[in-house]
Amino acid sequence: MTAAKIPAKGTVKVVEEPIPQPKKGEVLIKMKASALCRSDLHRYHGVQIFEETEDEKNITPGHEPCGIVEQLGEGVSKVKKGERVAIYLGLTCGTCPDCLRGDLVLCPEFKCIGFAVNGAHADYMTIPEENCLPLPEGMDFITGALATDVGGTLYTACKRVGLNGTKTVVIIGCGPMGSGGILIARGFGARVIAVDMDEERLKLALELGAEHVINPQKTDAVKKIKELCGGRGADAAIVTAGGNTPLNTALNCVRPRGQVALIAESNNATIDPSNQFVRTLIELKGCWYFNRSDWEEISRFIVDRKICLKKISSDTFPISEAAKAFPLFDSGKTQKVVFLWD
Repeated sequence: MTAAKIPAKGTVKVVEEPIPQPKKGEVLIKMKASALCRSDLHRYHGVQIFEETEDEKNITPGHEPCGIVEQLGEGVSKVKKGERVAIYLGLTCGTCPDCLRGDLVLCPEFKCIGFAVNGAHADYMTIPEENCLPLPEGMDFITGALATDVGGTLYTACKRVGLNGTKTVVIIGCGPMGSGGILIARGFGARVIAVDMDEERLKLALELGAEHVINPQKTDAVKKIKELCGGRGADAAIVTAGGNTPLNTALNCVRPRGQVALIAESNNATIDPSNQFVRTLIELKGCWYFNRSDWEEISRFIVDRKICLKKISSDTFPISEAAKAFPLFDSGKTQKVVFLWD
């Protein structure tokens, strides 16, 4: 089979290797769609974000996949051959308090496919059967792949900050994650204000349903947001762009008792606890991925509300052209780049 590897910083190599065989409790997935993620670019730039194996250079990346169950390992009983499935990216112990509560992303033994074990940028991959997420009728493979990260993460964030038809939310950062957030927030009925420094991304934000867009290089974003919200501030903000400025923009633009969901990765930030929390009662919530038990709710929401996640898939490639896809996605001039199989 064909697989993509990252043998060195800034290098993507397409190789041929044997089709893996499912072990006990595992299934073999024939890949149909696998989306590139900003996290893939960390490996592409030689930056480690998870505790990976010593043999990480030989690990196939890819953690936003969708495909068909091709073969069943011993003891598999929950999925059937030929079933259409998305893949949950986390491998966990299943027995710790966090796992038993359903908070799989908090498991101390959490491992991510594409980092600790072979991922989805290949013709086939093996995965424990419990990581198979059934695709509802009416959900295509590209949507299924995008729903495993963008859809699920942003649905969780929108739900955690209590979005509904009476709320205004500011989405800061209109890359693939933020653009998906506009679609999901509109599905909740919320009014969306989008903030980004790229005019092309702001243009797309309007097409996706944002009511207002703001370029902070041209306009005082916090002042404009408060003007648009009657002087008091937005009900919520979702941060999908990393760095100090986006976080502080979010904390400063929401009303007292407002809520901020932080999705973007950032190692350092300077905030003003007294004015941003103590005297405003603002809530800041970390939002990383979603729990496996929420998949049915998330996938039904996407189908029933007709959330067209495919609108944020700007480029598609066969896996044989992975060496072209990675640098294009790294350029920042695309939305989601997706590998597709016939």
